[in-house]
Amino acid sequence: MTGHTTFVHLTDLHIGNPAVPDDHLYSDTSATLATILADVKRLQPTPAFMVISGDLTNRGNVASYTELKRVMAEADLAMPTLFALGNHDTRPGFYKVMHERTEDTLAPYDHDMVAAGIHIIVLDTSVPGKVGGSFEPGQLDWLKARLDDHADLPKLIVMHHAPALDEDNEAMEWESLTGPDTVALRELLAGRKVLGILSGHIHHDRVTHWHGIPVVVGIGQHSAMDVTYLHAGMRMVEGASFAIGTVRPSGMSISFVPQPSTRRELQSVLFSELAGMIQKFEDSAPAVDAAE
Repeated sequence: MTGHTTFVHLTDLHIGNPAVPDDHLYSDTSATLATILADVKRLQPTPAFMVISGDLTNRGNVASYTELKRVMAEADLAMPTLFALGNHDTRPGFYKVMHERTEDTLAPYDHDMVAAGIHIIVLDTSVPGKVGGSFEPGQLDWLKARLDDHADLPKLIVMHHAPALDEDNEAMEWESLTGPDTVALRELLAGRKVLGILSGHIHHDRVTHWHGIPVVVGIGQHSAMDVTYLHAGMRMVEGASFAIGTVRPSGMSISFVPQPSTRRELQSVLFSELAGMIQKFEDSAPAVDAAE
């Protein structure tokens, strides 16, 4: 490829239903998203596309996706936007509102598109009722077929859960793909023209050189993980960011755009308490048919 191509990466929007108070929504995510989209609209040159890597809503219900659709429509961006699904999303709610689809609504939302000479492949790593991510039967076959398409074009992979950094650490699979799926993905992407993987979920900006592939994770628009506290547990503070990507003949670069923040504490949990917190989330997760 020649020249420069810019794109935008957003993640973890956690949009809620404005008509219903949510004790687990720590900020006005609709306002944050509107502010960030206004910043995106001012970018020059206009980015070729935008990807949003999951946790589009906080509860996965129709009212929340309707609010997301409203905010996106009011921004009136002049670029295609690709969505991935995360553990806070529900497939039926997403399909019903964002695609007016009422059939086969439990199927993974895998899709791809070519924009500005880049082949963008979006994988659904969400598992209904689970915090961590994995692939369902058939998804890796679909990915292999897509990787074979447009073989001459560089690939950009988008998925909510990043590959596991330690493939044999089952205790940390809540924050990533499972170890076996990470291994399968690594083997499938080996030798391919992959620019990078764009992900979210862990709520802090992180870049990893994963078997030769850059894996970029963003804070998102809901809250930020205090990485200085990770020795003891998870401490969520006020914070948000988005990223601007630039693709050159030499490769991909990422610039993070942090939003103004007081960094006030929103929630904290020790690792000794984390298993119980994850179990509580999974027990209260929306049912797969929670379309209303």
